[in-house]
Amino acid sequence: MILNTGSRTDIPAFYAEWFYNRVKAGEVLVRNPYNLNAVTRYRLDPKVVDVLVFCTKNPAPMLPRIRELDAYRQLWHVTITPYGKDIEPGVPDKHEVLASFRELAKAVGKDHVVWRYDPIFLSDRYTMDYHFRAFETMASELEGYTSQVIFSFIDLYQKTKKNFPEVREVYEPEQDAMTETLVSMAGQHGMQLIACLEDTRFAKYGVDASGCMTKEKVENAFDIRLDIPKNKVQTREGCACLLGGDIGMYNTCSHFCRYCYANYDRETVLQNRALHDPESPFLIGGPHPADVIHDADQESWLDPQIALF
Repeated sequence: MILNTGSRTDIPAFYAEWFYNRVKAGEVLVRNPYNLNAVTRYRLDPKVVDVLVFCTKNPAPMLPRIRELDAYRQLWHVTITPYGKDIEPGVPDKHEVLASFRELAKAVGKDHVVWRYDPIFLSDRYTMDYHFRAFETMASELEGYTSQVIFSFIDLYQKTKKNFPEVREVYEPEQDAMTETLVSMAGQHGMQLIACLEDTRFAKYGVDASGCMTKEKVENAFDIRLDIPKNKVQTREGCACLLGGDIGMYNTCSHFCRYCYANYDRETVLQNRALHDPESPFLIGGPHPADVIHDADQESWLDPQIALF
């Protein structure tokens, strides 16, 4: 199976000590976001966890102990955007994140670290030209440390509209113009531009529109073959990525990005973070008397016939 840490929060940035404690303990307890007393227990065991997936804006807190994860295949998606503190108040300086990205790639391999440049939005400050200059600068600094860069244009979720009311969608002609230029820039630095749940029309510009964490991409990254269960469901309509088994929790990320879909508001995040205990099997808080715990259905997806060779 593939265990995901990053669709609901940023565990590497804010909960690295907790995560390493969970790896040492061999299990983690995760509350269902829609029924908090329904708890799933996941085994943290490389015999059943084929790939650990991290999505983060700051891998630095994980780096001093990264060798503790050597038993696992790791796939990292690191988001580095051109926005300032007005948009991403809790994200470290971009030069620091770029340096951490390079250190991470040296530790786990360039094929296992992907740059995410998303979401893209436009404003009076963050114009197309601004994006092009920033993308070119970042791509040059990451050349040789990754071969993939993922992009997407901003989705206006209800939480996003609430926390970022002045944002607007990026119109189709703007999307086309930006995509064509980003494909060229990425290629000049040895990177393939990949679309995350975007219109397949971008393929005509040279974009890989098949998905950002598909079965094929995971297989190619680790030179393995996976036998995915037929009941594996998509996390979002139209998404072909393998993103189930998320051990995070919504309303716990302190980057406080204006465009975030995973936080309701700042106060809720601060209340939750005050309940965090690095020694707890839960990311936030501890057990409740009404909890009903069930063990996740975990098995390796490695194709044993392929693995023999």
